[in-house]
Amino acid sequence: MTMTEEPEGFRSGFACFVGRPNAGKSTLMNALVGEKVAIMSSRPQTTRRAIRGIVTRDDAQLVVVDTPGLHRPRTLLGERLNDLVRETFAEVDVIGFCLPADEKVGPGDKWIARELSEARAPVVAIVTKVDKVSRERVAEHLLEVSQLGDWADVVPVSSVKDIQVDVLTDVLVGRLPQGPALYPSGEVTDEPEDIMVAELIREAALEGVRDELPHSLAVVIEEMIEPGEETSSREVLEIRANVYVERDSQKGIVIGRAGSRLKEVGATAREGIERLLGRKVYLDIHVKVAKEWQRDPKQLGRLGF
Repeated sequence: MTMTEEPEGFRSGFACFVGRPNAGKSTLMNALVGEKVAIMSSRPQTTRRAIRGIVTRDDAQLVVVDTPGLHRPRTLLGERLNDLVRETFAEVDVIGFCLPADEKVGPGDKWIARELSEARAPVVAIVTKVDKVSRERVAEHLLEVSQLGDWADVVPVSSVKDIQVDVLTDVLVGRLPQGPALYPSGEVTDEPEDIMVAELIREAALEGVRDELPHSLAVVIEEMIEPGEETSSREVLEIRANVYVERDSQKGIVIGRAGSRLKEVGATAREGIERLLGRKVYLDIHVKVAKEWQRDPKQLGRLGF
């Protein structure tokens, strides 16, 4: 189906997922889209951008916006990420408020619920990770969540076990206005390639690092050089990337003994990038220190925040 052949009653619009860090928002968006669009990690606050995933059906096109976790910020980066979330949910047609079933409803959830009570769009409460707890616990959690606010709907889901993901899609689509498709059929995201490549490198670098390091990691793609270009020295796509940390000690953690950890990061990231781009790549990663970049407006700007 092309963008000009929608049937009568076709719906299209935007939904965003909001919630505490590590509430399962990115995994859920990937499950709805059916492909990996957002990077995932067990580390809280992995998502740093409003990433769009596109779900196209015969009767509708749902554009899902994954947002960073709303939290009480301790840095300028944290403040900017919270501002990004608020800007996003002010502009969408429906909001999905994600609350993980394997954690009690806490002060952070109540704080977000208060924020969302001012939202213009209807809010669907989504209880995520229901595969991790008993049915009794899911029932208790659903009751707690329903008492938190005046929700348009409450839907329990598991992205990992594909429980009620289709039901959630139907609920969100039902809240969209009628209108033409916003993207060509077949597109799953509008994220630029270099941003997705940088995110895959960051995802690989996040695995297995110490608790204080994830927030200090940022990745910037310096060059993507096609074979045959003047600066090309290889017969495959050459990607040069910088991984930024805030302190020299963190640089050592990312590189590892004799460069062992950086080699692992490069191999994992390259595999994901080749799958994304559908072609062979040569990946050249350098680790650099940008002191206290999360608190420095100039450095935040240079790193894309």
